[in-house]
Amino acid sequence: MASPNISFDNIPASIRKPGKYFEYNNRLAVRTLPSNLQRVLIVAQITTTTVGLANSITQVFDAETAAGLFGRGSQAHRMVKGAIIANPYLQLFVLAVPDNAAGVAGAATITYTGPAAAAGSVYVNIAATELVVPVAAADTATVVAAAVAAAINAKIDLPVTAAAAAGVVTLTNRNKGLVGNNVKLAATASATGVTAVATAFTGGLNDADITAPLAAAAQGGHEILVTSFQLQASLLPLRTHLNFVSGPMEQRRAIGVLALTSTLATATTLAPLLNSERMTMACLPGTYTPAEEVAAGYAAVIAGEEDPARPLNTLQLANVAPPPIANRLMRTEQEAALNNGVTPLEVGPGEVVQIVRAITTYTVNPAGVADISWLDLTTIRTMDYVAKACRTRIELRFPRDKLSSRTPAKVKSELLDVLLKCEELEIVEEVEANKDGLLVERDLQDPNRLNAKIPTDVVNGLHVFAGRLDLLL
Repeated sequence: MASPNISFDNIPASIRKPGKYFEYNNRLAVRTLPSNLQRVLIVAQITTTTVGLANSITQVFDAETAAGLFGRGSQAHRMVKGAIIANPYLQLFVLAVPDNAAGVAGAATITYTGPAAAAGSVYVNIAATELVVPVAAADTATVVAAAVAAAINAKIDLPVTAAAAAGVVTLTNRNKGLVGNNVKLAATASATGVTAVATAFTGGLNDADITAPLAAAAQGGHEILVTSFQLQASLLPLRTHLNFVSGPMEQRRAIGVLALTSTLATATTLAPLLNSERMTMACLPGTYTPAEEVAAGYAAVIAGEEDPARPLNTLQLANVAPPPIANRLMRTEQEAALNNGVTPLEVGPGEVVQIVRAITTYTVNPAGVADISWLDLTTIRTMDYVAKACRTRIELRFPRDKLSSRTPAKVKSELLDVLLKCEELEIVEEVEANKDGLLVERDLQDPNRLNAKIPTDVVNGLHVFAGRLDLLL
């Protein structure tokens, strides 16, 4: 009697011709866990009008290619540049978003006085790029302004362009929208007789709507999406997209990344409005690096850590300029950030910007009760990986199996093996202790369906160590 546990895909049971027949079965070949490659999708505005580029996804490998595709100095170009600096081995893609047709570009001015009584220099800092422009004795304000505008326009990767008239340099964002109002600008002068007064960027209106571009990217399967936007109205489409693609029906689980460089108060106000376990927001007040480039660097660093349970504490964002000392978050401010869904960045040894603790914007449950279940970014990343590992194993082992009374036990055995292998990698723990909670049973309404309950005790990060020193005399 043939064993009921042996089935064939290509050798029929009706064979009568004598022979020795063999087929190959690779369903049991893979016994390891799946890899956890993290692909980053930058969702950012472009300045080019290349046909077919808008609302489409393009893989990029270097900043120069991004400049040619998306427009030099555009959000997309600069975010690509920042991400690659932070992680040169990144799997990087760009979802090109056109400016809002009703958008307005932000602008700022630098007003110079003169003439110069002696030779010297004027200094301009735009988006963490420092410019030094020489001034000759007797140069008028008009001459100085023209020289500064020319120096700015020579820095073709800057997010702004410049024009000069009557001693005033007017800077205009390359991309339209509110995001441009956050570009940092400073100007000083060392030449005697010359003064420089810079205004903040203002006037940017109407961010691009990313709803349609995200819909076009729904099948992309990218694990990390990073955006330039910093307002709730512009970010809600991203939250909706993440919830959709990460749900149990779509199963293309992803997280969203953003950053703020304005104030901690702005960040702690925005985070509760998002309140999503799939969104993480970095905060570094005062840095001259544009917020979208900070976000790109943060996303690149997250992608570089393929172990979903390993904390990101102290990892460096190599593309980000440290803010002035007066703007750096103090210990109490960092605690406030971590209690309000904000990931604080700090300046570590060697004046490098690094992550304090990567958390999500989720702080309260649907009833408004404080909830730490999704506090750390590692938690949702671990759950996503375990779901991927379990799904991969079931798809490998049971691609077209029958559902009989024997099937639940076989499925349970495979799921238990996945959890044990995850435990070996310190992704989950206490598998044996929770083994009785692993249930696989036939559905009571659908005769073709199995249901499973999989206890997943995620490995937490070691974030706090407390010790007491007892003085002995």
